[in-house]
Amino acid sequence: MAKDAPRRQPTLDEVTELAGVSRSVASRALNNAPHVSRAKREAVERAARQLGYVPNPAARALATRQTGAAALVVSGEDPSIFADPFFAQVIVGASAALEEADLHLMLCLAACDRGRRRVGDLLRSKGADGVMLMALRVDDPLTRMAEEAVMPVVFGGRPVGSTPRWYVDVDNVGGAREATEYLVSRGRTRVAAICGRLDTEAGRARYRGYRDAMLAAGLEPLPPQEGDFTEPSGAAAMAALLTDHPDLDGVFAANDNMGAGALRTLREAGRLIPADVAVVGFDDLAVARIADPPLTTVHQPIAALGRETARMLVALINGQDPTPLILPTRLVTRLSA
Repeated sequence: MAKDAPRRQPTLDEVTELAGVSRSVASRALNNAPHVSRAKREAVERAARQLGYVPNPAARALATRQTGAAALVVSGEDPSIFADPFFAQVIVGASAALEEADLHLMLCLAACDRGRRRVGDLLRSKGADGVMLMALRVDDPLTRMAEEAVMPVVFGGRPVGSTPRWYVDVDNVGGAREATEYLVSRGRTRVAAICGRLDTEAGRARYRGYRDAMLAAGLEPLPPQEGDFTEPSGAAAMAALLTDHPDLDGVFAANDNMGAGALRTLREAGRLIPADVAVVGFDDLAVARIADPPLTTVHQPIAALGRETARMLVALINGQDPTPLILPTRLVTRLSA
């Protein structure tokens, strides 16, 4: 009489599906790793018993080395940067995705030597299960540190001059091009650009989008007027543009904070908006809606940027190999243009 075929061993993925949790949560729960809620741990244990699942010893050793935390590292020195509406939305999105995976969020600043050393220690010591890097600048040491890291690293926005294996970004060039094309479609022919920091990829990419649209329309792009993404820098850049190009009739500002600053300077100079000068920003932050007049802008999905960056990191932690992601933008028209 033929012997019964050996019974197939259930898999971790099957336990994950039955328990209704993520793979990383199931792995940590089965291996008594920290940072798993009681309800989810019980659901995983119940599913494992029902299926007859037995953890692999090698997987157990790997899982128990996990910290249950992911770090969001921003290249900056001022802790108030996390209160900036842009980064606040990024944090909201990242937190939601990490919560789904039962991972805690750590926030780190790294621009001064002390901050970079702290992040370097984190990357070398595996003080977190993975890291998300944002706001990198030209020749930023964090880029090299990421290449040497012993843990998964995902870039939120591409660094200048390189294309990492894993990143989530928005269509900066396409959004800036659409903003400039809209100004041109409204009859504006002398359009200037207040770009962000040119040592960041976002600043450079948004100026490229402006320049491409101007050239495609047969118009001469003006040299970039650089700001640092703050409202005061937008006001100062607008004042410089009015001095150098008093006949300009349109402005693309590479973020809403600078766009709001440009509006303030134009009002103080007695320019009518948009009759004399039309202005378009980028981001679609709350400041765009309350500006005087409300700011036409390019909407970028900021919370989704944080959420998808975190999801990509979770996928890497779980042993997957995700592909880079570019998020779309769209124009939001208001009274400034």
